Amino acid sequence: MKREYRRLSRRTQQLLEAPEGINIDFKREVQAVRSADLVAFANSPQGGTLLIGIDEYTSPDGVQRGRVVGCDVDDRARLLLVNKATECIPNIDLRIYTENLSQARPVLRVEIPSGNLKPYCTHGGEYRIRTDGRNRALLPEELLAIYMDREGEQFLSRFRDAVFQLEHQVENVNYSLSSGMLSVSQHLEDLDDQLRHTLHRIEQLTDSNKKRSRNLLQALRESQRSILQLEQVVVPKRGAVSSSLLEDIEHKLGMLLDLVDSDAEISDNSEGFRD
Repeated sequence: MKREYRRLSRRTQQLLEAPEGINIDFKREVQAVRSADLVAFANSPQGGTLLIGIDEYTSPDGVQRGRVVGCDVDDRARLLLVNKATECIPNIDLRIYTENLSQARPVLRVEIPSGNLKPYCTHGGEYRIRTDGRNRALLPEELLAIYMDREGEQFLSRFRDAVFQLEHQVENVNYSLSSGMLSVSQHLEDLDDQLRHTLHRIEQLTDSNKKRSRNLLQALRESQRSILQLEQVVVPKRGAVSSSLLEDIEHKLGMLLDLVDSDAEISDNSEGFRD
């Protein structure tokens, strides 16, 4: 941004056309600027401008106006303004422009924006505000209103930050929950596949056992019939000993058939339960 002008800037020309007011103050030299002048503009809603190197006079229409007389614009003058600004509490930001350099009567234009850390005061604790053409002390109720506004803005700022942080944390939690649920769902699907595979194996084993049981039962029944036929042939010829032996074999074979029938019935019942 341009900070030096060979002539008067358009803004300075416009300010000189108007009398001192709520946003403009004329100073003859840098030493005439006080910290209270800076504080008054920083506490004002719109801030203000100091024109240094301007002498006041009364125009024919009776209005106080300013004319250019020039002032010191060297580093010492600038440092003096900066020091006055840093003495204020809190420190005040300044924008200093040097103008009218080609006319041997340079002036300083000092822009003081409305501060974001109101209320401002001098190092001696003086609270001022700019009104129509002058600076005055801030009233207690005005100070209270400024403090309330500042605290309200800070509270809203902190509240917005807290809400943002909370929303960010909720998003993280939702993401974690979604990821966790996806993992659980995958584990459940894997478990379901394992269960179906196991049931299929059990059904295969049951069918195989049932088939073996039926084959064994069939073989035993055929053996029983063969023994009965053998008994009909042998008993009349061999007598009591052979008959007793055959009866014993037949009895044991019958017990074995009962056991096999029982196993086959259990297998059938199990299959019916699964269906």
